[in-house]
Amino acid sequence: MTLDPVYITHTGSFLPNNPVGNEQMETLLGQVGERPSRSRRLVLRSNQIQTRYYAIDPETGEHNYTNAQLCARAVRKALGNKISLQEVSCLAAATSIADQLMPGHGTMVHGELGSPACEVANLSGICVSGMSAFKYAWLNVASGMHSTAVAAASEAASYSMKAGNFLPELTHRIQALEKHPEIAFEKDFLRWMLSDGAGACVLQREKPNALALQVHWLELRSYAGEMPVCMYAGASKQRDQSLLGWQAVSAEQSRAESFMSVKQDVKVLNENIVRYTVEKALPEVIKQHQLTPEQVDYFIPHYSSAYFRDRLDEGMRKVNFAIDQSRWFTNLSTKGNTGSASIYIMLDELFRSGRLQKGEKILCYVPESGRFSVSYMLLEVV
Repeated sequence: MTLDPVYITHTGSFLPNNPVGNEQMETLLGQVGERPSRSRRLVLRSNQIQTRYYAIDPETGEHNYTNAQLCARAVRKALGNKISLQEVSCLAAATSIADQLMPGHGTMVHGELGSPACEVANLSGICVSGMSAFKYAWLNVASGMHSTAVAAASEAASYSMKAGNFLPELTHRIQALEKHPEIAFEKDFLRWMLSDGAGACVLQREKPNALALQVHWLELRSYAGEMPVCMYAGASKQRDQSLLGWQAVSAEQSRAESFMSVKQDVKVLNENIVRYTVEKALPEVIKQHQLTPEQVDYFIPHYSSAYFRDRLDEGMRKVNFAIDQSRWFTNLSTKGNTGSASIYIMLDELFRSGRLQKGEKILCYVPESGRFSVSYMLLEVV
């Protein structure tokens, strides 16, 4: 199949309210139980995130944006005053946890935009879902089906991290006469890792006169066929590594065990994330696209914590694909870990930085621990 050239012509991102420092986090999210979290400082020291954003009004403590509203804001910022909503005939939007089970996230974003009828794709998953949305939009333009498409992703993780969500479980533990009732580390540590934000890219067939990024290729890999679940929500992990979903238990059990909270198996994560998404996947991508480190001027990696930065570097060196960290671009410390939206938010910052020069190539890397998936994408400044 012959694909037409496709260009990212505009980018946008939206981060709600003011940046939140480390000492403000528990005030906004709420304290679970009688004492502050014991894991907060440990996790923050490891992830090295200094500020992040929450869709929470600091004055009232209530949420002031929905997930769909965050995404729509990013789309509008990407379009700016250069492209009208009427020109967008394809919209692909992704998120990890939408505002509702049904309808899909993309449909709700379309509703927030109030734009004319168009093709809409609803992508769900975790971090890689943002790249799945991008691939959907890219291929639609590359195949000639659409001339202008928008790919977007957003996260409103703070909704699931508010203290009130964990009170039923804490109450259950107190009633069970536990000496030190508190939520498990696999649930608590993510409260200090995840945050809110959205990003979007406009993809077009026509090469503009202004700065643009040509999409050379985008690869998606899933290793779910050989790996257990690592990050999940709406379920409880069983001893045999299977998931017991929220629909299979009573509402009482679901509340008592915080089924709907986001959880991550840290042991499985640490042992496998670099091994699968770099040491296993990257050689396949290198071979398929004849990729060399020398071709890469900017490496944009999505990682959840600074803890993984050197481990990622080490994994790339193991497969003879070392990219000096001076060529890495990330904004984790200031924008936080925004899951599927992170790659869009990083791309937007770099695109608007004034640093990019024609001919430079950008390699994007997005891993996902859900059941171990990864995406690589190569862009060129034109």
